[in-house]
Amino acid sequence: MMNTIQPKSVGGFSLIELLVVLVILGMIAGLVVPNIMGRSEDAKARTAVAEIQRLSMAVDEFYLDTGRAPRELRELVEEPSGVSNWNGPYVNNSNLNDPWQNAYQYRYPGEHRDFDLFSYGADGSPGGEGAAKDVANWEQ
Repeated sequence: MMNTIQPKSVGGFSLIELLVVLVILGMIAGLVVPNIMGRSEDAKARTAVAEIQRLSMAVDEFYLDTGRAPRELRELVEEPSGVSNWNGPYVNNSNLNDPWQNAYQYRYPGEHRDFDLFSYGADGSPGGEGAAKDVANWEQ
């Protein structure tokens, strides 16, 4: 007599169960992802405000050390010729770009303060709303 071995039933998910789970995950992702994306741009705007404050302090420190304001932001990183008592670099080269990888704008003498320091925001052009709004040292 032949002894037949019955295979154990293999537990698993049916195709319907897998599709239901995928639909639920898709619905959750549809609700969560837009909220995360919006917060990313808000975080970049807050970072730009903090970096402008930091750069403003570096400009002030440059002024205290050298007796004059920098003519361009690059002077915070690289010692300009003809300047005495330069104790830099005052910031890293990477600090000269905003969170959207555009160069911070610097104007000396400034139109709003002794010097104007600003970012054009996410769109890289003047004006805008939301993440595209300009961030400036005279608005803080």
